[in-house]
Amino acid sequence: MKSENKMEILLVTPPGLEEALRLEAMEKGFKKPVSITGGVQVLGDWKEVWRANLELRGASRVLVRIGSFRVVHLSQVDKRMRQFPWGDYLLKDHPVKVEVTSKKSRVYHQKAAAERIERALVEEMGITISAEADICLKIRIFDDICTISIDTSGEGLHKRGHKEAVNKAPLRETMAALILRQCGFNGKEPVVDPMCGSGTFVIEAAEIAARKKPGRTRAFAFEKLATFENAVWQEMRAENREHLPDLHFYGFDRDEGAIKFSTANAKRSKVDMLTTFDAQPISTLSCPDGPAGLVVINPPYGIRIGDQKKLRPLYQSLGQVLTQKFPGWRVGLVTNNAGLAQATALPFLPDPVSISHGGIQVKLYQTAALPAPQD
Repeated sequence: MKSENKMEILLVTPPGLEEALRLEAMEKGFKKPVSITGGVQVLGDWKEVWRANLELRGASRVLVRIGSFRVVHLSQVDKRMRQFPWGDYLLKDHPVKVEVTSKKSRVYHQKAAAERIERALVEEMGITISAEADICLKIRIFDDICTISIDTSGEGLHKRGHKEAVNKAPLRETMAALILRQCGFNGKEPVVDPMCGSGTFVIEAAEIAARKKPGRTRAFAFEKLATFENAVWQEMRAENREHLPDLHFYGFDRDEGAIKFSTANAKRSKVDMLTTFDAQPISTLSCPDGPAGLVVINPPYGIRIGDQKKLRPLYQSLGQVLTQKFPGWRVGLVTNNAGLAQATALPFLPDPVSISHGGIQVKLYQTAALPAPQD
């Protein structure tokens, strides 16, 4: 493997969760993690790229920056792309797709730039261009500087490879992992999700506690690059630090279908022995035996005018049950509506974290340990 210790690696994440991902990268031993808008930059070689895909729970994608140069017109784009050492990174027998963005630059026609780059790849390397390719070249032209990156992940990293059953409006695993971290969860306390949907929070919490690698069962785009070394990768995947924690994780939902989804997903993830899923409404929720921990919830939230009024009783009921039955537990609640959060009457801490969730701006409201109910 070539020594490229100074490669820039970009860990992508939804805006608002950059600091949580930076802390995870630092905890996992990545060099010099720095938060930027929409991600975290680290330094490393190709082995670190593979490890980021395999081990980081919060990264949505892992991009590697492989080149950067100034361009001011399309003919310059064509020339530089033909001169670029693509053979150091790409293999002829694996198709590639090209995505170009341009801002504040004289090369402003993104489609024309993409056509020049694709033609250069075909004519100089004999590479097939396909919209369905696993390997994606991301070309960013900003302020006349063209930066070439390779998306080394392929499918988004929220696709862990063992979750097939999905309920409506699912929360992505990568976001769930960062929200858990933002709430102070470190794998050493129980977690309850009273509206668990397809079980994402509960399964992520159990996997964190069991020290499972999130990418352990899936394939990645980097396996199709010229830089890939299968023997090193297999050794990395085989390293096993898993353990069975003395903890349990609970998911509830009034929808029996959601509970079936959650149970099946936990079994595929091999955390079924650490999780319990039951069909029940908020009104019958009770605190599990054992130590206090974290209640984390992604309840329905109103997108359309009028939704807030319909959902208010649900949030009020949730707040009442948690206040009465979960003393000592912390709460993390995700919603796009401050009025609904206030309807719970929970003692939320100031300055909720703002997060971009699938184009919707939501906020994570958190409490400290809830006080014992007053008589």
